Amino acid sequence: MVEIELDGKKVEVPPGSMVMHAAEKAGTYIPHFCYHKKLSIAANCRMCLVDVEKAPKPMPACATPVTQGMIVRTKSDKAIKAQQSVMEFLLINHPLDCPICDQGGECQLQDLAVGYGSSGSRYEEEKRVVFHKDVGPLISMEEMSRCIHCTRCVRFGQEVAGVMELGMSHRGEHAEIETFIGDTVDSELSGNMIDICPVGALTSKPFRYQARTWELSRRKSVSPHDSTGANLIIQVKNHKVMRVVPLENEAVNECWIADRDRFSYEAVNSEDRLTAPMLKQGGEWKTVDWQTALEYVANGLKQVKTDHGADAIGVIASPHSTVEELALAGAFVRGLGSENIDSRLRHADFDNHAAAGNARWLGMPIEALSGLQRVLVVGSNLRKDHPLFAQRIRQAARKGGVVHLLNDNSPDWAMPVAQRIVNDSRQWVNELAGIAAAVAVEAGVQAPVSVEDVRDEARAIAKSLLSGERKAVLLGNAAAHHEKAASLLSLANWIAQQTGAAVGYLSEAANTVGAQLVGALPGHSGLNASQMLGGALKAVLLLNTEPFHDAAASAKGLATAGMVVTLSPFKTNLDVSDVLLPIAPFTETSGSFVNAEGRLQSFHAVVKPLGETRPAWKVLRVLGNLMGLSGFDADSSQAVLAKALPGVASGAFVDATHLDNTGNVVPDLAPAARVPCVASIYQLDGLVRRAPALQSTADGRDGKVTAGEVAA
Repeated sequence: MVEIELDGKKVEVPPGSMVMHAAEKAGTYIPHFCYHKKLSIAANCRMCLVDVEKAPKPMPACATPVTQGMIVRTKSDKAIKAQQSVMEFLLINHPLDCPICDQGGECQLQDLAVGYGSSGSRYEEEKRVVFHKDVGPLISMEEMSRCIHCTRCVRFGQEVAGVMELGMSHRGEHAEIETFIGDTVDSELSGNMIDICPVGALTSKPFRYQARTWELSRRKSVSPHDSTGANLIIQVKNHKVMRVVPLENEAVNECWIADRDRFSYEAVNSEDRLTAPMLKQGGEWKTVDWQTALEYVANGLKQVKTDHGADAIGVIASPHSTVEELALAGAFVRGLGSENIDSRLRHADFDNHAAAGNARWLGMPIEALSGLQRVLVVGSNLRKDHPLFAQRIRQAARKGGVVHLLNDNSPDWAMPVAQRIVNDSRQWVNELAGIAAAVAVEAGVQAPVSVEDVRDEARAIAKSLLSGERKAVLLGNAAAHHEKAASLLSLANWIAQQTGAAVGYLSEAANTVGAQLVGALPGHSGLNASQMLGGALKAVLLLNTEPFHDAAASAKGLATAGMVVTLSPFKTNLDVSDVLLPIAPFTETSGSFVNAEGRLQSFHAVVKPLGETRPAWKVLRVLGNLMGLSGFDADSSQAVLAKALPGVASGAFVDATHLDNTGNVVPDLAPAARVPCVASIYQLDGLVRRAPALQSTADGRDGKVTAGEVAA
């Protein structure tokens, strides 16, 4: 450690640290704009000039390495005058438009100008004007005259998002931040540029002119989309969600969120919201009260049970539903005497699951992804499926980690990929068996299955995985949904065992792991999602599910069911449903998600339910009471959680004994009959599908759900 004296206090920091790091450790604030703890050091705003003893002039704290015995003063006359001079230069061309600026009230320049600016300007010449730029539906660059050229946005693109979409052209007062060839900013992490911009140059287009920051109340929540479980701060005005920004959690999402976490809130305010229960009578939808709707459902279920038996009733639930909702849905259908419940809507291999009460998971803490030295990703468009996992693996690659992929295309992951094996997804088992065979040759052991032809790329991947220390074989959404998912897992486990790697599923949805833990899977005699959608049921409850978007199998079989009940925040499934029950989205209910690493995270409602909307757990509880089922007496979501996952507190991990990626079937090398069903980034769930800004992006326009078609 190196010891320096900072404003009279002794501070110890590691060698190679900057004065700014020492100040952070000592709790001393040094004004700055371009410095950001997650980005490289640029030292181009000069606001952090400090007085270093024996230095001839003030030095930038962010770019001055500490030396043993260094004496630094951040509050001396020399330092203060230097900072005031820099502030004067920064304000020379800055427009005085704070009253109409969206950043007003949360602007670093505004705050520091109070402390370091003068009461008037000596600058009398004309201020420069920068022409506005259109970079897409998410980020507004309408007021680039405000830009102070800190280059945070440029460095974020290069270093975190992996794509240098913005850059600085020209010099001096002619310098501009732009996309150069008139492109839009299309990174799936682009919204973070809004957060890190210290002035009002980059602002949120959907939020533009909607509210003032001091009018907003701030409430914590958790993202309901992918399996990261990103921590959010939801900002609310007049019981309406106005903006979503990240809540820093170094172990989960650091200080970033994906664009779908940030902008999907538009859906909860959309005209597509269902605000009252509805019944279909004579082909027409009629609005009714809750009592009427719930009694209709209960009577219908009793009739089906009497006429066809409990096995004719089933629940198809979304893995984006909360732990509490899924636990009660499972208890409800089992209380009726049926085992027909499933949340694996896009799966094709329904035999590939952990033992009852256990779950497939990431195989390591999310934080460990940043330190991987070798990683093989199978069946995933990593960057779009899991933007924040991809960001962590990108950081690992920047530190020398080696990334390999097996996929049906060669996507741009905005990171170096050493070896790519690209083949039709129906041949993936063969390709992974080839890597296993190459590992067997290198390690001098018997291969799990004989393969005739081994690619050179497979040999290179095998050598790579046998070197290094921290290693992982990660199975993506397409591998989890693959027709031969069990064979892929078995081969991945064998490769991992021989190479000392971890095996993990990246997990598709916010609560894929939680759904498995609370038994949102069919029991021994139960039907899976594909069978239920195929027409095997007479009564179906669709929980947060839109089968025509969410499921691998065709949902036409629902038309043969006597009663289809949709529990959704939106007017959906209108063609097949008989009852629509309005349930609360994540912003209007309390609940919990278990992310890919097995961390349970609970959240509260941030706004009151819209119209007659009710939390799904309450709807299921009342239905259970109407059906005369026992155990439906919980008076809060916390009580439901305590029963479903006893002893697991919010922020804690579920018991490791319940997280299980083992699988050891004999690999089936015959080609699969169909391609896996996967959703593109902005088709993942009902919320992102209804967010206009996200659907207007390049990814939104190109997005679709592959249907998992049978090969011709």
